[in-house]
Amino acid sequence: MSDQTQTTTDLGSAPAPGSVELLKDTLKRCSPKTIDAALKFRETKDPSLVSAIVLGIVERFLEPEMAEKLNSGDDSLNLMEDLGLDSLTMIEAIMMVEEALGVSIKNEELISLRTIQDLKEFIDMKMSGSRTESKGVFYPLEEIAAEMPHQEPFLFLSEANLDRASANGCYRITGQEAFLKGHFKDNPVFPASIMLEALGQLAVFSLLKGQIDGLDRSSVNASEVYFTGADGVRCSRICKPGETLDLEVSLKRLHLPLAVFSGKITVGGEKAVVVEEITLAFAQK
Repeated sequence: MSDQTQTTTDLGSAPAPGSVELLKDTLKRCSPKTIDAALKFRETKDPSLVSAIVLGIVERFLEPEMAEKLNSGDDSLNLMEDLGLDSLTMIEAIMMVEEALGVSIKNEELISLRTIQDLKEFIDMKMSGSRTESKGVFYPLEEIAAEMPHQEPFLFLSEANLDRASANGCYRITGQEAFLKGHFKDNPVFPASIMLEALGQLAVFSLLKGQIDGLDRSSVNASEVYFTGADGVRCSRICKPGETLDLEVSLKRLHLPLAVFSGKITVGGEKAVVVEEITLAFAQK
């Protein structure tokens, strides 16, 4: 009898779903500033508080040195690569955001959230009730390597995002690339020719996995895709170890066995390479 009474008492003392007590308990490891913002939002629904709440929740999961990066205000920071968040931690953080803001976020919606800017824009759309637009299909390095004929140490594509109109991707210059020892001595500079190769590889991956109208991707022979030409190439920035090449290609023309893409590379928002045409020749199975 006493055990049953104790159990009833414990259950009765648990915070009710959606209550202020539950919100405080959920955010108890967040900063006081974040908790105050969440409580005020619960009362007022003031959209100006949302950014502080979301960033405060992200900060709760970061190591101190990473929290300093977050507080620098750079929205281009990558949640995983720059801040060290893994996929499970991201889900934990999103669960807190759901509780704090009263929104529902599906796991599949998290796939395209790569940077702080992505996260802010996504939450803004959720809060406004706007329909979130698909950013295509995201592919990590492991899936890219499984499909591509190019392999390390000659794979210059760290991740990719594909849709019908274009393909986006990136390559992080680690500084460990063997050719940087001689390009140049005591002054490592990522070769422009390899940047062009990286764009070509993104175009190849688009052929193999993208939803390109007029092309059955399953018929493309992955072992027979060749870089046959590049026109209108302009390089306007030196790229160094530690930087990330943001890649983009768009299909211009398709007439078997040729596919012609345009391409560009930016680094931190600065233009690095523009290519008017990249031509690939490919065989079908």
